[in-house]
Amino acid sequence: MFDPFIAPSGTLLGLLQRGRGDGTLHALAAPRSEALAALNHCVLSDPRHDWQVENRSLYYARLYLDLDGGTEEIERHLWDAEDHLDTDDSRTGLALAVLGHLASYGRDDALVLLRRYAATGANWPWALDELALRDDDTGLRSLAEAVLARFPATPEGTAELAATVRDAFEPRPWRLWADDPRDTVGARVRSATEQGSFDRWQRQMRPGGPRPGWSVQAVFDWAQEGLERGSALHVPAARCLSAVAGTEDRPLIVEAARSGPEGARCAALHYLAEARDPAVLDLVEQAVAGASRTVAEAAVAAFERMCGEEAVGRARRWAHRPDALGASAAGVLACRGAAQDAPLVLAALREAVRGEGPDAPRLWTLVDGTGRLGIACAAPVLRHVYRETCSSHLRGRAARALAATDPSFASGFAVECLWDCEETTRELAAHHAETGDIRVAERLRRLAADPAEEAEVQTAVRSRIGPDAPAV
Repeated sequence: MFDPFIAPSGTLLGLLQRGRGDGTLHALAAPRSEALAALNHCVLSDPRHDWQVENRSLYYARLYLDLDGGTEEIERHLWDAEDHLDTDDSRTGLALAVLGHLASYGRDDALVLLRRYAATGANWPWALDELALRDDDTGLRSLAEAVLARFPATPEGTAELAATVRDAFEPRPWRLWADDPRDTVGARVRSATEQGSFDRWQRQMRPGGPRPGWSVQAVFDWAQEGLERGSALHVPAARCLSAVAGTEDRPLIVEAARSGPEGARCAALHYLAEARDPAVLDLVEQAVAGASRTVAEAAVAAFERMCGEEAVGRARRWAHRPDALGASAAGVLACRGAAQDAPLVLAALREAVRGEGPDAPRLWTLVDGTGRLGIACAAPVLRHVYRETCSSHLRGRAARALAATDPSFASGFAVECLWDCEETTRELAAHHAETGDIRVAERLRRLAADPAEEAEVQTAVRSRIGPDAPAV
């Protein structure tokens, strides 16, 4: 999947693509046709950089309800000819998830589309999962023959069916179909279920990887073989070393970390970091300076996992470095540093935004650190990250940091956050939003009554509007 085009943050489309609360507020104030066009663009062209972890579906479904929007554009998207050419989940997953939420709000048109797509669409497992949560038994039973027809009665089709049943995210439809009295339905599903269980048992009986009695060298060889196959086994290999290495093996491990093959060197660095070996920090610095990229990245990752005071002390020396180790050191200070480290963390935050923009990967840790350390003068940079980042998770972290550093948060961004796409951000807003704004009281009551809202958000809301809470 290509990175999506994200419109500027000051536009209606840009706000909706980011999942910001202001997106909903601006859409409700805009001409309905313009708002629906922007909403459909977001749903049909998934704007998330990481669609597997960022939330948008409930956010968009609620806006469809508020705008009384139809599902015609979603229907055209699902049954486009491209559906059978581009079968990646990311093409239709967001649209199907939005339909699922609309169905849970009682929209029959969304439920009908999900049933049709589960019977005929390429991404039918996703549609079936949505239906498993929302449809009744009769509706699910009506799909059995259409779904099973996808698997021919051949050895290959039978094996594929067994794997599908075994790996199903929501098992409810398959359990219903297993009780069907027809041989072409119930018997096939029961057989597939038994085969899937047998396959799982076989995998458990033939585990790959380390065995009892392995030596340190055997673990190093395993890590190197994995690297040559394209699998990074540094961390599991380090855990294996913890199980098999004794004090007499330390010289071998230190030598491997200094000059061994790449796989062994990476595993040894991780092991020594976990053990807080006194030599590991010098070995990390040496690996970053002169080793391959693979070893250098492993060395930085090993350093980031260290928790002791010695790591924090070394981070203060390294935070000024202009390389990956310097960036990592700033992150360590953000996570585990003290008040004295605030200037270094703030400098790293500003440099990351200035040099890499509001979506820099290292901003996550630095933003958290500014909040943890209470760096009040970081608020302008945090506001910029909040407004401009395309990641709804990073925006939520920026909001949490602003709650700890910006006195204006409660009357400013916290109000907008009540409409945010991420439930953790809505929960934060429910705790902090100033109730002097008339929109806040109304929104809190609506969230408290919404059956689709997350329990944590509703708990936070009720702490503000419950019988023991101050009047809203």
